[in-house]
Amino acid sequence: MHELWMRGEMAIHIERYLEGLWATAAESIPDWLPMRYIDWLPMLYEVAQRFQASAKGRTNIYLVLLDRADSWSESYGIYVGMSKYSPAQRFDQHKAGIRAAGSVLKRGLEVLTGPTLHLRYIKRAEAVRIEMELAEALTAAGLSVKGGH
Repeated sequence: MHELWMRGEMAIHIERYLEGLWATAAESIPDWLPMRYIDWLPMLYEVAQRFQASAKGRTNIYLVLLDRADSWSESYGIYVGMSKYSPAQRFDQHKAGIRAAGSVLKRGLEVLTGPTLHLRYIKRAEAVRIEMELAEALTAAGLSVKGGH
């Protein structure tokens, strides 16, 4: 299914496949597989792959899918963040109001793990730079971006 998604399969088919997958095999689904169809996901992978870290550390770059359904221009946006916590832990903190970015607290849908798997456990100084540059690159690619301070 993920391969079909990345190759541009029709959204209606992918939504149906995802519903069936979640209904029958939720426990075995890898955490990097998004829970909904996003037409710009392949581009998100391409942009994120441009960024590499040179040293190991304790900081993670993460992306959160934002609900922008009430927007005039797009249905989804993206939040770019960094944390010493795992992306899933940090998302849970945002949703619980712990050091929460308002955009994630109000609009956060899920963590998009796959595009930034290679940006886990990196040096903080590099994470600060990559977080900002990744947010700028995603904005330049036409996405609605929050975070990336």
